[in-house]
Amino acid sequence: MALEDVLRLVHVLGATVLFGTGIGIAFFMAMAVRTRDPRIVAHVAGIVVIADTIFTATAVVLQPLTGYGLARVVGWPLNEGWILLSLALYVVIGLFWLPVVWIQIRLRDMARHAAAEATALPPGFDRLYRVWFAFGFPAFFAVVAIFWLMLTKPSIMLLGLN
Repeated sequence: MALEDVLRLVHVLGATVLFGTGIGIAFFMAMAVRTRDPRIVAHVAGIVVIADTIFTATAVVLQPLTGYGLARVVGWPLNEGWILLSLALYVVIGLFWLPVVWIQIRLRDMARHAAAEATALPPGFDRLYRVWFAFGFPAFFAVVAIFWLMLTKPSIMLLGLN
C-alpha cells in the first residue's frame, strides 16, 4: 500500500471517528438527560468523557497531521482555498469542542453529586446542558462542510489566494 493510500485511509477513518463519536455522544447524552435520573446521567456522562478523551482527542490530533501529509504527497498546495477553508472550519470546531469537553466533565460531576445525595439534577445542570447541546450544532455543520470540501475540492478564492 502506497503512502498516499495509507494517509488517505487514516484521514478518512479519523474524520469518521470525529463525526461518529460526536453524533453518538450527542445522542446518548441527550437520551440520558431525558430520563432526569442522576444515576443514569452520571453513568452516561462518564462514558461520554472517556469516549471524547480516547476517540475524539486522538482523531483531533491525527486529522491535521494526516491532512498535511496527504496534501504534501498528492501535491496540493496548502494555500488552496478549500484547504484553507477546511482548516478555518477545523478551528471553529475546536473552539466549540474545547468548552464542550469542560462542560461534559461538569455535567458528569453535577450528576454524580446529585446521585450520591439522592437529589434531582440541580437547575444549573439544565442551563449548562443547553449550552452543551447548542454548541454541538455549529460543530456538526462545520464537520459536514469539511466533508463536502474534501470530497468536492471546489475552487475557492480566499484572501486573494487560490
